[in-house]
Amino acid sequence: MMKAFYPQLVYIEPGALEYPLGKQLKEKFEREGVEIRETTSHNQVRNIPGNNDFQKYRNAKSTLVVGVRKTLKFDTSKPSAEYAIPLATGCMGHCHYCYLQTTLGDKPYIRTYVNLDEIFESADRYMMDRAPEPTRFEAACTSDIVGIDHLTHSLKKTIEHMGQTEWGRLRFVTKYHHVDHLLDAKHNGNTRFRFSVNSDHVIKHFEPGTSSFLERLEAAQKVAKADYPIGFIVAPIVWYEGWEKGYLELFERLEAILPTYAKKDMTFELIQHRFTKTAKRIIQKRYPKSKLEMNEDERKYKWGRYGRGKYVYKDDEAGQLKETINTYIDKFFPEAKLEYFT
Repeated sequence: MMKAFYPQLVYIEPGALEYPLGKQLKEKFEREGVEIRETTSHNQVRNIPGNNDFQKYRNAKSTLVVGVRKTLKFDTSKPSAEYAIPLATGCMGHCHYCYLQTTLGDKPYIRTYVNLDEIFESADRYMMDRAPEPTRFEAACTSDIVGIDHLTHSLKKTIEHMGQTEWGRLRFVTKYHHVDHLLDAKHNGNTRFRFSVNSDHVIKHFEPGTSSFLERLEAAQKVAKADYPIGFIVAPIVWYEGWEKGYLELFERLEAILPTYAKKDMTFELIQHRFTKTAKRIIQKRYPKSKLEMNEDERKYKWGRYGRGKYVYKDDEAGQLKETINTYIDKFFPEAKLEYFT
């Protein structure tokens, strides 16, 4: 069984101790004998232990930084939400393909932000600007927030805050099964709880340090029983030898394990594997034995926002991936909503 994350080293910004959650976390880690260091800023954490970059990277993944999120401009380029809500940054997982490899660069440590009331006030303003249109907030743009929430309960507080609003909707995705403390949250149906799933091949080779497929599915059952709307993100969809059979088995297992009540309001989001040149360089450095295919010659270059682009599958392959997985969804989950393929 995948153990819940626990930091081996904690850094705290002095300003974080002016907030209740900052004080609580300091007292908690002091009681439990975790080494605590001070840092001037959650963006400037130095002296992560390790004799080389590889060791420092591994140690950063087990380091928690408790800070204050000063820039509260919410933004997202995700197709799943209007805005990101910044509760945390960084992840304890070791998924080879993750875009956080480049987004976080040389700061792969995990940050949690304690100024929740200020974050909620900003979110409320964004909601009011768009009312009476609902406003969707994504809580997992730069982290796997469920993976640390057993320590902070920031996500639980956010779920309950959104549950009290008329126009706020919360969304997040996770690869972790540590959801028990979230089951009694008063969500009022305003939070969609999504799980990242994939074929056995992808989970086995490219998702170390995450909960197993069955653990994720057991968590999804619990969450659905607690009346959360649920969803699944199949990402990244990877083209490999035998992928059709691998993804067929994924949907067969999903359909067989999920109870009827979990299927009543279900969504799917599909994201094909993509990478940038920078990501490829970092991934090969951090995971030198990875079997992740990143051959630019076999890909199509797709321009993105801000003049930057990424390598995706060529149109024929992307089309086959989309059509095949759409067919599986239609067969096993005919009432589910497919939100997008990208």
